[in-house]
Amino acid sequence: MVVLFSACEAGEDATVRPNPANRKPTYFNLLGFLEKQATLLNQRQPAVEKQVLLRDGQQETTRVTQLDWAKELQIFQQADINKPALRGLYQVDSATTAEGLTRRSYRRQPGTEHPVEQLTVLSEGAVVREMTATVAQDNPLVYSAKTMTLRCQNGQVASYQVRGVQKLVLFDSVRYSVQSRVL
Repeated sequence: MVVLFSACEAGEDATVRPNPANRKPTYFNLLGFLEKQATLLNQRQPAVEKQVLLRDGQQETTRVTQLDWAKELQIFQQADINKPALRGLYQVDSATTAEGLTRRSYRRQPGTEHPVEQLTVLSEGAVVREMTATVAQDNPLVYSAKTMTLRCQNGQVASYQVRGVQKLVLFDSVRYSVQSRVL
C-alpha cells in the first residue's frame, strides 16, 4: 500500500507542463467566432439575398431561405491564423477609431509562407463589428487571391462578401464576386 501511494506522489523535480490546447489564443479566435455565429443563425434561420457577379459582367440576385450556416460561413475559415505553427509570424497592430471602436490588424511578416496576408477585426468591446481578410496563393500552377468581408449588427452577421481572382496556368483569369445580405 505504501508503495502505491509513493508511486502517485510527484517527485521534487517533476514539472507540470500546460496543455498547449488550453492556451489562450494568440490571435483573433476566428473559428470560435464563426462557430458561434453559425449556431445563432441556425437557430434563427433567416433568409439571405445573394448577388453574384457573372462572367459577362451581369449581376444575378437570388434569395435563399434554407441554409446550413456552418457550411455557408466555412469559406471564412481560410483566414484562420490562430494555429500554434503561426505564433509570432503575424505582426499585430491595434488602434482606436474616432467612433471608439478597436481595429486590430494581423499582418503576415516578410518571409512567412502562409496564404493569409492579413486579417483585420473591428470591434466594440468584445462584440465584432467587421472582419476583413486577404488570402492569396501563388505557385507555378495557380494564382488566386480573395478578399473576404463579414459585417455584424447587434452581435450577429448582417452581410458578407467574397471578391477574388483565380488564374490557372494556360487559362484566362477568372474574377468573381459574391455579396450576401442576411434578411
